[in-house]
Amino acid sequence: MTASSEKNTRPSTPAGAVFHRCALQVNPLAYAKKFRGQKAGDNGRAHAEAIVSKAAELNVSVLAITDHNDVGGVSHFQEAAAGRGITVFPGFELTSSEGIHVLCIYESNTDKSRLERFLGEFGIHEPGSSSSLSNQPFQDILGTVRRQGGITIAAHVTSDNGLLRVLQGQARIRAWQSEDLTAIQIPALVDGLHPSYQSIITNENPDYGRPHPAGERLAVAAVNAHDVAKPEDLDQPSTTCFIKMSTVGIEGLRQAFLDPDSRVRLSPEGGAPVSDDHAVLQDLSWDSGFLDGVRLPLNPNLNVLVGGRGAGKSTVVESLRYVLGLDPLGDEARKAHQGIVQHVLRGGTKISLSVRSAHPFSGEYRIERTVPNPPVVRTVTNEISNLSPEDILPRIEVYGQHEIAELTRSRQKLTRLLSRFVKTDSSLVARKAEIRRNLKKTRRSILETQAELEELEERLATLPGLQETLSRYEASGLEELLGDRSLLVREERILNAISERVEPFRERLQDLRQELPIHREFLSAKSLEELPSKDILSDGDNILKRLSDTLEQLASGFEKALKRADREIAAIRFRWEPHRRDVNASYEKTLRELKESAVDGAEFIRLRTEIENLRPLRQREALLRQLEKELVERRHALLVEWEEIKAAEFRLLAAAAGNVGQRLDGRVQVEVTAAGNRRPLVDLLRERVGGRLASAITILQEVPDLSLPDFVQQCRGGEEALREEYPMTPAPAGLLAAASEDTLMRIEELELPPITILRLNTAASGESPVWRTLEELSTGQKATAVLLLLLLDSDAPLIVDQPEDDLDNRFITEGIVPRMREEKRRRQFIFSTHNANIPVLGDAELILGLTPAGEAVRGSARVEPQHMGSIDDRAVQELVEELLEGGRDAFETRRRKYGF
Repeated sequence: MTASSEKNTRPSTPAGAVFHRCALQVNPLAYAKKFRGQKAGDNGRAHAEAIVSKAAELNVSVLAITDHNDVGGVSHFQEAAAGRGITVFPGFELTSSEGIHVLCIYESNTDKSRLERFLGEFGIHEPGSSSSLSNQPFQDILGTVRRQGGITIAAHVTSDNGLLRVLQGQARIRAWQSEDLTAIQIPALVDGLHPSYQSIITNENPDYGRPHPAGERLAVAAVNAHDVAKPEDLDQPSTTCFIKMSTVGIEGLRQAFLDPDSRVRLSPEGGAPVSDDHAVLQDLSWDSGFLDGVRLPLNPNLNVLVGGRGAGKSTVVESLRYVLGLDPLGDEARKAHQGIVQHVLRGGTKISLSVRSAHPFSGEYRIERTVPNPPVVRTVTNEISNLSPEDILPRIEVYGQHEIAELTRSRQKLTRLLSRFVKTDSSLVARKAEIRRNLKKTRRSILETQAELEELEERLATLPGLQETLSRYEASGLEELLGDRSLLVREERILNAISERVEPFRERLQDLRQELPIHREFLSAKSLEELPSKDILSDGDNILKRLSDTLEQLASGFEKALKRADREIAAIRFRWEPHRRDVNASYEKTLRELKESAVDGAEFIRLRTEIENLRPLRQREALLRQLEKELVERRHALLVEWEEIKAAEFRLLAAAAGNVGQRLDGRVQVEVTAAGNRRPLVDLLRERVGGRLASAITILQEVPDLSLPDFVQQCRGGEEALREEYPMTPAPAGLLAAASEDTLMRIEELELPPITILRLNTAASGESPVWRTLEELSTGQKATAVLLLLLLDSDAPLIVDQPEDDLDNRFITEGIVPRMREEKRRRQFIFSTHNANIPVLGDAELILGLTPAGEAVRGSARVEPQHMGSIDDRAVQELVEELLEGGRDAFETRRRKYGF
């Protein structure tokens, strides 16, 4: 599409194939009167209008008019349905020469005269509804209708005049195995049928086995299409079913009957088979750049981008990654992404993406990003939202060309993929973060305490010498001469201590003032306007306001108390000051007298002052020793809980691995190893210990179950303890034993991530399993194992650029396609591909054909409207044949060479 007027509009229904509720055996007035004995009046138009109105009420969008041997009532339904979004297929119901009822349905534009000619080919020449037999047997009717351009459904096969009731023995087997038999009508679900019929329909009866069954458990497509003779009949589940089509037509029905697992849902399965509880990318458009003017509507299920080299498939994928603000996981993928953004999208290009978010912020949004600016999220009313793309699409995944293969080289990145299957315990996550913070706090506190203790010990180490010198002065009688000045030193120290006791509270007041007033912007009406629980959350604003006001009052009282204390301390000093002056005057006089007798009184007072200043440090040292003990005990308790939480998280991951392994039973095995990634430890040792540690690092990497607490304990125990536990040489063991306490505590706080080991069953289908680890697999097999993991259930879209580049073709058909078909019911996929198996066998709901014009740097690309649809669109079929199969002639040549 290139029309600029379409860029900012989004279709009300998804593009591509969608489910239509179909009533395929609707009868006109004549049938109701003749075969039902209804007193329905004589107005055929009113009868048709009533049924069409009921159909519109029930969202039945497809009606097939199939009266017995008559097409006279079709026009009434066509007139009634005009302009109401309901497609009317004309047709009739035949009775074969054996007595089997068959529904014959034709294109909606087939006129009455042509339909009557078709009836004539079956020997039906008299107008009006009748029970006359056709002149052709059942199998011939199927073939004739196919050649006429129509499609057939074997009516009520398990009831009177049904295929499985009329025929017996070999005649029934031959009819059942006819290639022209594409669909049957049953009253309810297959599982509710009589076992004898059920085994035939599910292809489990070997006598009736069809060589090419329509589905995994269906020999032939089954539909619910019971007779509708009056509007109320449409309320019955047996009268309608759901059929997925891109273009409502005979080809759409044919494709659905060829692939009923993907395209047909029986009504008793519980309403419309559409899941609205998963996130969906709805449409993508560009302004400027290589895809200027292109708008891609997207389907909620499987979307496949096709096109020749340089058509822009990778540009579409990387545009999605860019507008969502997602970073590539691999280095090579990052370079490729940056290259496309810089040289293909180019600066100034605007990418717009409409999305439907499931949770936590359900609703519709539009994400816009102009190169090179960050993304902007808008609401349905075009207002800018505070949400980010990650907020509204938290689990979306985008993988560029070869990126999946690149991921297989890292067991740590594989663990990251596995983590999305873990049942998240929010309380565990919060507690883990809290413990991590507290461990860092205790480390800093312990180191600060130990540093202060070390400084105190250095200062207190001088005290014995000072006291010894002072004793000699005291022995000479100076204590008596200078007693008042000595006591004054002690008094001054006490006065200083009073002020020192106040200072910590002054600092706390400053800290409190910095946090006030409490910031509450995140609870404003604008911030909460998009949240469903905004009325509840808004109460938090009042709580924080009351708390802020109360703390402001407390801070004011706190400040007043400190000022009062300062005044009172100053008053004490003022009262003490005369005494200090008198003592100092007497002291100066005594010093002059001592100087005459060659005695150093000043040195005595200096010693006394220094000793008095050191004396309180003894008490401080005892307090610090106690604090250190408490901090170490607190840290030990935190470390125990830290290890328990890491173990609990690993158990959740291991459970997820087991669950994934069960769901991929027979295809992929998943194993996780706790603390398998030693890189954080290696990096820390190299950074903070250094030296020749290579041999020790190798040993630590090879220890099967490395315990960090045990390793740290041995380091603290010294070189011998370390070598006894770990077979290291003396040199690296000595380096580790000499590591600082800071380093050892940092090691205790490390989290060694688990690693994931994947094994793929490389045996062919039906053979005994042959399990190989990723290291033993080819690049394609590695990518297959990872892609199977990615395809498991999620409510977020998965986008992959040309996955087949790294996949083996057999694994695509046997492993990837079946999983894709199963999961697309509940999840959106967007793939670009050159491989026909993905859109055809995967039955893509939307195939988008891109057409290039020039090279990527200077050229452009477009998507023609006729190249947007499903495989039931003829133009799309031809596009797939040409691009992915090499054209019809090439396909036929291969078929003949293979002997198919």
